[in-house]
Parts: sequence; structure tokens; C-alpha cells
Amino acid sequence: QVQLVESGGGLVQPGGSLRLSCAASRNIFSIDALAWYRQAPGKQRELVARIISSGARNYGESVKGRFTISRDNANNTVYLQMNSLKPEDTAVYYCYAQFGSVDYWGQGTQVTVSS
Repeated sequence: QVQLVESGGGLVQPGGSLRLSCAASRNIFSIDALAWYRQAPGKQRELVARIISSGARNYGESVKGRFTISRDNANNTVYLQMNSLKPEDTAVYYCYAQFGSVDYWGQGTQVTVSS
């Protein structure tokens, strides 16, 4: 069982930055994959960024070069650094973990990009 708690969302102006955090209830070193997804109103949930146990990362096309996923194994936390934010980045952002064959989700944190 893994519990995930996101934080760091909020309102930011276009061009600004935010850092999301996701605290896991267990050692993330043994978790197969950690990721951030987002869902905007009326749209499907989409992958934002993913990092697997080897350290390899992949990103959604719309955030490449602007967002960075990282992990802190000592603190069981995964981060999403978001720079050059755009209004179309507005969504609820969800933390995700895959451990074995089981998927775990956080409750989500709202990110709103608006002037």
C-alpha cells in the first residue's frame, strides 16, 4: 500500500513557476515508476512526466523543456518543477506511483495559470 499526498499547487501568472511535491508513505526507491498526470476540465487525464526506478525520465510533448521531474529517495518525495507556465497548463495535477502491478494515485492539487 502506498499513500501519496500532493502539495504546491496554486495560482500563478503566465510565465511563472511552481514546484509540486508528492510525499509517499513508503520508501520510493523500490517503487517501479513515479509520475505526474494532469486533467483539465472536459479533457482526459494526460501524462505530464514520469521517472522510473532506473532514473530514466520521459515527458509529455506539451511540457518538454519547461517541466522537470525529480525524486528525493531520502525524503520519499517526487517533485515537478514547472517553469514558463502557460494558461493551458491549468489543470488538477495528480501524483502517481506504480508498485508491482498496482497503481496508486494522490488526491490531486489544482494549478491555475492566469493573469
